[in-house]
Amino acid sequence: MMTPDNKIELHIPSVMGFEKVAMECAATTAKNMGFTEDRVEDLKTAVAEACLNAIEHGNKMDTSTKVGITLTVEESKLQVSVKDEGKGIDEIPAPRIENKIEGKDKARGWGIFLIKNMVNEVTFESGPEGGNIVRMIIYLDK
Repeated sequence: MMTPDNKIELHIPSVMGFEKVAMECAATTAKNMGFTEDRVEDLKTAVAEACLNAIEHGNKMDTSTKVGITLTVEESKLQVSVKDEGKGIDEIPAPRIENKIEGKDKARGWGIFLIKNMVNEVTFESGPEGGNIVRMIIYLDK
């Protein structure tokens, strides 16, 4: 729903596949703002990874929980916040490609790394009423 203060809010179930709804909403919003196709694809990847992390790690695939997505449109930037109902985010070291290739690390674990490299700014925080919030900002001119 679009509110007067340029916010779009979505709530998706904690079921794999529904991250695509958030991806497409973010992509449409970014295109309407004038983002290049490459930046739109970066944003889609970041939103998908944040939603998948919220579903899998935050909400533990519990179908009774939701993932909240808020897009805030400003003149030169788009902020996307993804909130789950989980307990907290542990600090995760950046994956090392060498370890992944050699099979020393799990094949998973690239989500946060990808998010950090697809958007201009990202923060991870605990929500005031619990849960985790991933806040991503992508600038129109960068």
